[in-house]
Amino acid sequence: MKKIMGFWRCWGLVVGIMIGNGIFMLPAVLAPYGRLSLFGWLLAGVGTIFIALMFGLLAKRKPSLGGPYAYTRDAFGDLAGFLVGWGYWIGILAAVAAGSVAITGYLGFFIPEVVNSPLLSATVSLSLIWLITGINIAGVKTAITFQLISSLFKILPLFVIAAGGLWFGDFSISETENIQSEATLSNFAEMVMIIMWAYIGVEAVTLPSNDMQCPEKNIPRALIVGTLSVTFIYLLVSYAVMSLVSSSELAESTSPLADAASAILGPWGAALIAIGGLISIISSTNANIFIVGVMPQAMAQNTSFPLVFSKLNSDGVPATAILFSGVIASVLVAMNFSEGLIGAFKTLILLSTLATVLPYVASSAAELVMQRKDNRVDVKIKWWPLMMAALALVFSIFAIIGSGLAVIMQGTILLIAGLPFYFWSKRQSNG
Repeated sequence: MKKIMGFWRCWGLVVGIMIGNGIFMLPAVLAPYGRLSLFGWLLAGVGTIFIALMFGLLAKRKPSLGGPYAYTRDAFGDLAGFLVGWGYWIGILAAVAAGSVAITGYLGFFIPEVVNSPLLSATVSLSLIWLITGINIAGVKTAITFQLISSLFKILPLFVIAAGGLWFGDFSISETENIQSEATLSNFAEMVMIIMWAYIGVEAVTLPSNDMQCPEKNIPRALIVGTLSVTFIYLLVSYAVMSLVSSSELAESTSPLADAASAILGPWGAALIAIGGLISIISSTNANIFIVGVMPQAMAQNTSFPLVFSKLNSDGVPATAILFSGVIASVLVAMNFSEGLIGAFKTLILLSTLATVLPYVASSAAELVMQRKDNRVDVKIKWWPLMMAALALVFSIFAIIGSGLAVIMQGTILLIAGLPFYFWSKRQSNG
């Protein structure tokens, strides 16, 4: 099939998947941290740049279908690769579920009954998952073109909020007496883990390498330019929202950027921002569903997952993998809505972030192992690739610590749950 992903479509995938429900929902989750959250955004942004540089090194070395799964498998073997691929897949499924919940939250700005009724909220979220799944089954070109267009449209409302906050805002209203606003190592670790949700997806552009033009060139460029673009936007918008909406009001909001717009533009402006938020979150959820079928496809091609997941439809899409993923994401939505919309969102993003940061650890270690192998064959290793991989590894471990023991235990259980699929697939391939 013709490779249709050049630099701008790669950039659109990076920006589209990172700028999603994170910046549109996290101001509410981070409200208890007050002004300290700005330092959290900056720290997470710097750490993500290290991770982007590390993935750029891996992609330049060997672009492979499956990204983190392929890199880990090459460095540490089939079982380690499977665990990373399985964990990453679970993380993206949780991201799809969280995205549908966030879309429902912003729909509540226009139809309050949607967020006031848990049953109606769950129904709307499930419907959204299957609507976007249908777009992706239509073909790679349809999905990725929609991704680029929606990525460009989503940036405009963010700059409107940023400009309004800088011009009309009052940063003093961001003060809070909450204990979480104290500058402790524990609070920073927890903040970084939460904020990393807004950066998750930086690695997504490494997955569909089969559909890319010059992946060894376009992937690193899209990673770095995309990450810098997103970090700049996040810092501006976070400061603006905190200057326009008090911490106590933010903590109760299900559409914080729309509330911020209401403070400067009134009801019509808030409605416009809410529409922008919906476009942004739909764009991010579309990007997640686009890549959610790639991981099981890559594992199935290497006999680490049932072979049925490697089959493509007439449009070149792993339809079985995408449909099965939609079912699992729907189950995750249904399981978590008993906690309410914001509670369900926070649980899903912590689980998704943990499951995605674990492959960052494995990929960083894989790059260090590959650099060591290069050294053994007398390939000259520069100091900066070694430092980038090491910093990415340290930052990823720090973020995992911030997820807390309960979420780490849940993630461990989910990883172990994948082992039967691995051993069954290996037995089938050997039989």
